[in-house]
Parts: sequence; C-alpha cells; structure tokens
Amino acid sequence: MTASARPSPDALLRLAAGEGRGKLKVFLGAAPGVGKTYEMLREAAQRRDAGVDVAVGVVETHGRAETEAMTTGFEIVPRRAIAYEGRTLAEMDLDGLLARRPALALVDEFAHTNAAGSRHPKRWQDVEELLAAGIDVYTTLNVQHLESVNDIVASFTNVRVRETLPDKVLDGAELEVVDIPPDELIERLREGKVYVPDEATRALANFFSKSNLSALRELALRRAAQAIDTQMLDHLRAHAMAGNYAAGERVMVAVSEQPGADTLVRAAKRLADGFRSPWIALHVETPREQRFTDAERERLAATLGLAATLGATIIAIPATKVMEGLLDQLAEHRVTQLVIGKSQRSWWFERRHGSVVDRIVRASDGVAIHVLPLARMPSAPRGARYRPPERMRDYALSLLAVAAVTALGLLVQPWIGYRSVDMLFLLPTMAAASLFGLRKGLFAGVMSGLAYNFFFIPPVYTLTIYAPQNVITFFALIGVAVVIAQLAARVRAQAELGAKSARENAAIASFAKTLGGLSEERETAQSVCGEVAALLDVQAVLFTADPANPQMIASVPPNGAFTTLDIAAVAWAAERGEPAGRGTGTLTASEWRFHPLKTALGTLAVLGVSRADAGDPVPPHRAVLFMSLVDQAALAHERLKLEADMREVAGLRDRDALRSTLLSSLAHDLRTPLTAVSAGIDALAADGAAPELIGPVRAEAQRLARFFDDLIEIVRVEAGALTPKLEATDLTDAVAAAVHDVRAARTGNTVLDVPPDLPLVRTDAALLNHMLINLIDNAVKHGGGSEVRLEGRRSSDGITLAVLDEGPGLPPGREDAVFETFTRIAGSDRTGGTGLGLAIVRGFGKALGVETRATNRADRGGARFELFFPEGLLVREGQAR
Repeated sequence: MTASARPSPDALLRLAAGEGRGKLKVFLGAAPGVGKTYEMLREAAQRRDAGVDVAVGVVETHGRAETEAMTTGFEIVPRRAIAYEGRTLAEMDLDGLLARRPALALVDEFAHTNAAGSRHPKRWQDVEELLAAGIDVYTTLNVQHLESVNDIVASFTNVRVRETLPDKVLDGAELEVVDIPPDELIERLREGKVYVPDEATRALANFFSKSNLSALRELALRRAAQAIDTQMLDHLRAHAMAGNYAAGERVMVAVSEQPGADTLVRAAKRLADGFRSPWIALHVETPREQRFTDAERERLAATLGLAATLGATIIAIPATKVMEGLLDQLAEHRVTQLVIGKSQRSWWFERRHGSVVDRIVRASDGVAIHVLPLARMPSAPRGARYRPPERMRDYALSLLAVAAVTALGLLVQPWIGYRSVDMLFLLPTMAAASLFGLRKGLFAGVMSGLAYNFFFIPPVYTLTIYAPQNVITFFALIGVAVVIAQLAARVRAQAELGAKSARENAAIASFAKTLGGLSEERETAQSVCGEVAALLDVQAVLFTADPANPQMIASVPPNGAFTTLDIAAVAWAAERGEPAGRGTGTLTASEWRFHPLKTALGTLAVLGVSRADAGDPVPPHRAVLFMSLVDQAALAHERLKLEADMREVAGLRDRDALRSTLLSSLAHDLRTPLTAVSAGIDALAADGAAPELIGPVRAEAQRLARFFDDLIEIVRVEAGALTPKLEATDLTDAVAAAVHDVRAARTGNTVLDVPPDLPLVRTDAALLNHMLINLIDNAVKHGGGSEVRLEGRRSSDGITLAVLDEGPGLPPGREDAVFETFTRIAGSDRTGGTGLGLAIVRGFGKALGVETRATNRADRGGARFELFFPEGLLVREGQAR
C-alpha cells in the first residue's frame, strides 16, 4: 500500500494552527499521590537552571513536605481572590500570568473547576488562553478526569468523577506518564504521604484498592500510547511519508449491503478487543448505490447501526469504485488489520468485474487482511432494481437523439460526404452517457452504429456492408462509442459524488452561519429543528437536558405527541450523554432517535429526529451529515450558554461592587456619629451619671463599633485587599492574647488546652488575632454562657486549633453555611448577630492559607470551629523565629 504522494491538508492545517502557540506538556498519572506535581516541579527546575524563564501560576502541594520544598526558588504569581457566596476563594490569576508572560508557566490540576466569577469555568480553558498567547505550559492530570474514560472508571471504582475535561485538549500535547507500582502507592498512602490518616483509611477501603489502581494504571499507559500514535500519524501525513509505523494495532472493517456483513462487524469487534485498539467501520458509497433495493438499504443501515452500537467509528466516503475508496482510507488511517468479506460470485461475474479482495491483497502493503466468506448474493427479483417509467424515458430520449443526428447527417451529407458523417454519431452517445448513465450511453452507441450503417453506408437502407473499409468504419464507430460512453458515465458518476459532497458541505456551512447569527435560546432551537428537518427530510425536536423532567423547546413540524418511551429515551440521552431510541442500542422501540448535544460544558440539549413513514431517521448515507449538524448545534448552544454565563457574571460583579460600596459607606459614615455618642457616654460617666444607666448604653455602643469594624473587614476580604505580613508566630501567645481581648470571655468559663511546645507557624499575627476573637466571641455568644474550650493539636500534616462551645450546635448538613456572609441559621444556635464574624474568619483564613472548618462536637452537645495550619505553614527547627 502506498500513501498519498502529497501531505495531508488536515495534518498541515493542524501544524499551521500550532504555529505561534505555546507547547503543552501534561504529566499524566493513574491516581493522586504518584508524584505528578513533584515531577513537574523537578523538570521545571532543570529548565529554570538552564536559563528558561519559569513562573508558577498555581501549584497544589497538599501539605506534602517534599513537594513544598520543590517550590523553593520559583517565582510564584499571587493568586486572585474571588468572592463567592460570602466566601473568598483563591484562584490562579490568569491576567497576572499573561501580563508576566513567562516562557514556561506551571499550572497544576488541569481538570480543576474554577470558582464562579472566573473568566473561564474550567482551568483547562485558562491553559488554552495561555497557549494561545505563546506561553509554554506544564500541567498535571489524573487519567480518571478524561471524559472518554469517565464511564469506564465509574464501572470499576463505583465513583463518578465530576471534574472532567474533553480528550481533545490533549491533541498535540506532550504526555509524560508518572507511574509507580500500586503496592508502592498504597504504602505511601498508609504512611500519610497522600492523605491524612483518617482519609487514607477510607481511600484504601474504596478507591485505592490494588485492583482499581492497576486498572487506572493501564488506562493511563494506554491513553499515553494513543496520544503518541496520533501525533506520529499527524507527522507522517504532514510529510507525506508512507508506512504504518503502528505503535498499536488499527482495525478496519469494510461494510457493504451484502448478506452476512454483520458477521464481519462482530469479527472486527472481537479482533479490536483482542488488540485493545480502536476500530473503524468503513462504507464506500459508489454510484451503484442508486440501484440498491429497499432490502439492501435496510441491511446496510442495520450493519452500520450494529457497528456504532459496538463502539466503532463510522466512516462513509464517496468514491467512484470501492477499491479506490478502500485503499485511500487504509492509507489515510494507517490501518494494520483489515476485515473484509468475500461473497460467492459466479465465475462470469468475477471475469467481468474482478475481485475486490484479490486486488486489495495485491495492492496493500503491511496490512494483515482477514477474509471471511459471505453467503452467495441472492438474485434480485426481475425489475426490482429498475424503475420502468423513468428508465424507458431515458432510452426513448437517447433514441430520439440518435434520430435527430441521423436527420442532421442526411441534410449535410451532400456537402461533406457520408464518410464524415460518422463523427456526428458520437454526440448522442456522449449526451446519453453523461445525462442518463452507462447503459443508456451504450444503447445510444449501438443505435448510432446501426443508423450510420442503414442510412449512410452503401448499399443504403440495408444493414449489408460490401466495402471492407466501411466494415472497419462501422466497427470503429461502435468501439469509439462504447469507450466514450464509459468515460462519460464515469465523469458523470464522479460529478454526482462531488456534487453530493459539495451540497453537504454547503449545507453544513449554511447551517453554521445561520446559527452564528442567533442570540436567543428558543430562536436557536427552532432554527436547529428547521434546518435538520429540511436537510434530512425528517421531523425534528429539541428537548432540555434535564433527565428528571425534559421539556420540549422547539419542534418542526409542531409536535406534542410523545410517548412515555420517547421521554425515557430523551432522559437517557440527557443523563448518559449517549444516543437513545431507534437505530441505537437503547430503547430501540421508540420511533424517535435522540442525540445529546454535548460540549465541554456537558450535555446542553437533546435533539430528536424521526420519519413520518416510521423509516430509519438517519440512513447510512446521511449519517456523516447528521453528526456534523449535531456538532454544529452543540457548538451553538455552548456559545449561548457561555454568553449567558458572562452576562450573569457581569451582573454579579456589578452587584458585588455596589454592595461593597454600600457597606464601605455605611461603615465609615456611621462611625463618625458613633464616635460622638461614645464621647458623650464618657462625659456623662465623668459627670457622675448612674452606672446602671451608662453601662448598657456603653455596651451597645461598643457592639455597634464592633459591627462597623466587621463591615470594614468584610469589604477588605471581598475586595481582595488583604496583604498578610507573614511572620513566625507562637500559637500559645496568640490564643492568650485573643482571650484577653474578648471582654465577654473574662467570665472564668474559658479553658485553654494549647500545648506550649507546638511549632511556630508563619502567619499574620494581627489577622489571626481577629480570627480568634471572632471565634471566641461567637462561642461565648451562642454557647449559652457555658464553658468555651480552646484546643491545639499537632498531627502528621499540620496543626489544628479548635474553639468549642456547649450550645445547641449546628444543623446537620449546614455546618459550612455558617461561614457565609450575613448567614444566621434558623433552628440552631446561630440565629443572632450580624452574620459577619465567621465570614471574616473564612476570608482571613483564605488569605493566610489556613483552612476553616465547622462541625458538631462528638463528645457532647455544642459546636466545634477549627483553624487548620498545613505543614507548609509550620516553621521548622533551625529557621528564624
């Protein structure tokens, strides 16, 4: 088999698209803890030492000391604070990284979902923008986050990974598999090097079993091999290099309308499973398909449908001959294994038409060909392949053209002689073959020869020929007519195939242009249904992607009659992201075929098609066009979703700005009269006013002052204006100072259990003091006047500082909600106050890298609030205090 002599245009376009873009390298692992981030930092350090400008966009150390140590020496672009539901989240500063414009950016956790309010919903989209700006990127990824293996991972781990990214983002990326044996990873987990002990125990009992890790490891290695194979194919195609160079096997099965073609598909599936390789079901569309019977069309559709159900990639290409199309696709996809059938044809048929199998064996090079016998082709019933009224008309028109040329010849014979008239009879032959096909061209050629003999060759008006030279002229005319008829018919067939492809491409382009000009969901849905219905001659409907309650958005023609089975098929397509209904492998009894409109944002809608005559809504020869329309419709809905999200983000940004301005104004403008009130209280007290009157007034004024302080602090948190000054801090001193500052805690009910030998932590002492004051004040206020306990504990991965009270506690499932701005939870002890104190604790904690938690006490009633300082914040021995 010889490859094309010219480079593949698609491969060249992909290479051209990569010019000016940064290069992406993905450190791929089977599971957390294999050392992806460590390996990324190690390789980046080598490049930095070699003089490459490297900056860290985001690196997640997860408290691992060896990973934390690797970040030393790197320039780290500060993260951006994003206010979300009363909390402040730290995300990678994409704009800051673009402005810094390093040669290489380190962006950890490729599949991470960004906080609401970020420019892109997913981190991989941030990386795409960095690459488009010409910045190289190193990133990390676990194989279970790939969309294509999501179902496979869920099937053996019983865990559905929610954070996924499309496989296409790995196109052109360099993959490095970071791999360790499952036993070694399990040992790391037991040693607490991946998760804290409690989480590690749960992980070992569930996700991190040896069988799961082995399966994930195989998936990672296989995905890397596929990426290498794809990049190698692109290189071969772009440079017009021949050969297979298979890193893995590539299986193709040739599908036709013949009986038994389904056995070929099943054999190819078994072969692909044995090689663990992708496989293709190819159908070559030739002009002969116009003569297919209904049974043959249905058989072909069923075979291709079976292949799609079994997981094959369906390809239908137009070609003048099966041999040409098959060889082109073998070379295009660098196929290594071909499954093809050989039917039992008559000796005479093979002498006339030859054997495709024999030609493939002779023409292919480096392809293993698996030939399976097929049943003998049944003879079509007489007239089954013909439509007499149309075909008789074609023959009649061909005969009329011969008669017209004969009349013309009789008119011009006196001037040019009968020997020159024979050239005129080539005209009806070419016309008939070009307009009506080969058979009519041959008929016109024979009739032209007979007419020339009867009317022009002496003796005229007989079919007798006396002169030998006239015999040669007669048979030469017949031979030339036959050759011209064949050539004209072939040109006609090629023109029809080209016109079909051009029509489909024009239809897709027009469809995309129409959708690109729409900006409203219902209008877009109606346009999608209308275009699909018109192009495929079907009924079309679009549903929302809500599995629980799918709603019809648009329908052409208007249709409201859907059975329970139809709605179940819609729900299946919406939930699983897989086709359902007629012609698929799920709920095939439905008359509708439903396809999910899937993008990187998930399934956005479900498109359904059916035929009024209950036929196959997507016949094989329209399958490629239909899938192209589905892809265009999905992209249109993705654009609408992104535009709506941007409008929502802009509105939230405006509201947040207005709220921050209002809070800041209230905090500052009301503080001035409050200062005057406090001064008046002090003056009254100096004048000897009764203490029982002055005391409550002073307490309320102080409470208002604290409220205004909280307003100012929450504005700082939400505006991202905190700039912590980190220094080594003794937690014992910090707790004692906070207890001293909370006047209400001076009741003798505060118990301190903070060991003095705890390591120092790197933090901002003033912000930590404010956090502790708010936590202690919260515990005193809602603990019912009972004991407030402060505990400090050292663990393998950090220090936990906890404030415990003995109040009613927190409602189960709502523990984290108490940290939201202005939140006062009904049915709990958190119904009083302004709802700002704990929000400030969470905001300060984010800025300091301290994790805040809220739970109920396990030993008795009451709430437990924790500040967790990870290992990276601890001051090791020998470091400056």
